[in-house]
Amino acid sequence: MLATGLVTAGVAAGAAVPTTLGLSGRFGFAAAVAWVLAGAALLIGGSAGADYVRWRRTRYRVGTDRVELRTGLLLVRKRSLARERIRSVDLTAHLLQRVLGLVTVRIGTGEHNGDDSTLELDPVLRAEGERLRRALLERGPAEASGSHREGELVTLDPRWIRYAPVSFVAPALGGAAAGAVMQVSDWFGAQGQVIEWVGDRYRHSSLLSVILLLVVAAALAGVVGALGLWVEMWWNYRLEREPGGTLRIRRGLLTSRSVSIEERRLRGVDLVEPLGVRLLGAARVDAITTGLAKDDEEQRGDHSTLLPAAPRPVADEAAAAVLREKVSPTGAPLTAHPPAARGRRLRRAYWAVLVPVLVLALLGALLTPVLLWTALGCAVVGLPVGVLLARDAYRSLGHALSGGYLVTRSGTLRRSTAALERAGVIGWTVGQSYFQRRAGVLNVTATTAAGAGAYTVYDADASEGLAFAAEAVPGLLEPFLERAPAAEPAGE
Repeated sequence: MLATGLVTAGVAAGAAVPTTLGLSGRFGFAAAVAWVLAGAALLIGGSAGADYVRWRRTRYRVGTDRVELRTGLLLVRKRSLARERIRSVDLTAHLLQRVLGLVTVRIGTGEHNGDDSTLELDPVLRAEGERLRRALLERGPAEASGSHREGELVTLDPRWIRYAPVSFVAPALGGAAAGAVMQVSDWFGAQGQVIEWVGDRYRHSSLLSVILLLVVAAALAGVVGALGLWVEMWWNYRLEREPGGTLRIRRGLLTSRSVSIEERRLRGVDLVEPLGVRLLGAARVDAITTGLAKDDEEQRGDHSTLLPAAPRPVADEAAAAVLREKVSPTGAPLTAHPPAARGRRLRRAYWAVLVPVLVLALLGALLTPVLLWTALGCAVVGLPVGVLLARDAYRSLGHALSGGYLVTRSGTLRRSTAALERAGVIGWTVGQSYFQRRAGVLNVTATTAAGAGAYTVYDADASEGLAFAAEAVPGLLEPFLERAPAAEPAGE
């Protein structure tokens, strides 16, 4: 109740200023303050009272076979999960909960049934949360081949923060900062004054210089925001292997997070390299695993990330340690794809640039010459950039078999190198469009119950791609293949 009351008080304090200013114009300042204080007291008391009722009417029990939760006053709801279906027990605590010694416990089965696949205890004592996590994830001794090193596998290196500003988060946060300034000024009825103030400061500057200045300011705001977000998310990070075969990721500065992944549910790793991070020689490591819930809250929490952006050798070592391999399969030499795959990417780049340029040129001929100059600028800048990205996308293509894993790599703005356990492949999808048939290439997709659910080898040579799939999982694709007869020796 104390935690709920304090959180509600913070929300009320944040809304008090604009609400007071809005009411003071009609009722006067003193009356507006009185109304706001009364409303805040009612809001805080109501939320704390509602949480008291929820606390009194909530019970949970961990039995031999099931975990049960009962909630509700007028409408009593009883839910239970079979312990053998539980795949994750994650602990989260925001700053106030940490001060009060509380955590939120999310018990999930990894199925996609919404609330029916997850039980949430919000909150319990920190010691009780740890006890529940250990009890519900205890599966007995792990039986895994390869390295069995336990304890800390990777810990945070503060120097990794240098990769935060080059992520795609920075420009998004910069745009959000500019929008926030306009929104807050609109709350106070001063949006026009803000725009007028900026206009007065740069009245004698050219339009181009003003645009560049605003872009630089937004970029700086984005960089600062990206650094702050990285610190909040990844401070105190460590990746551990616990006895019994459980990987545990702990991280967070203000909000602490603990994510547990059973190794027997792990089907591989995905080495992700966004363009900016890749240019600095870094990558992050995601888990390809079953048993992680797919709701919006957990997706926002990056629950599948085992390692934040770190130098590529560190990422490869972490992937090898997680998979209990001496060398990570993500570093295996890859088979290059045929030149036809490069041509397809170049043609896509040309069309992606030329279509907008032609539209702008047509509108410019009909409306204003400004659009003609805009079309010319887009062509001059867009074509070289498109060609560079297309060639990089082709160089990023590759596939290979490395021990018990099949490896596929693709992408340029977000390059992904997925190492998927061959035993985890449950099916193959072979796709070939009309243009791919003309070029002699096809897509081969490995279907699995883990991770993204499908991992594709794009634009591989038709014969080579089918042979790769047949060799990766013997017998699965073989009934649908026809082997070409071997060529007879010359002279016979």
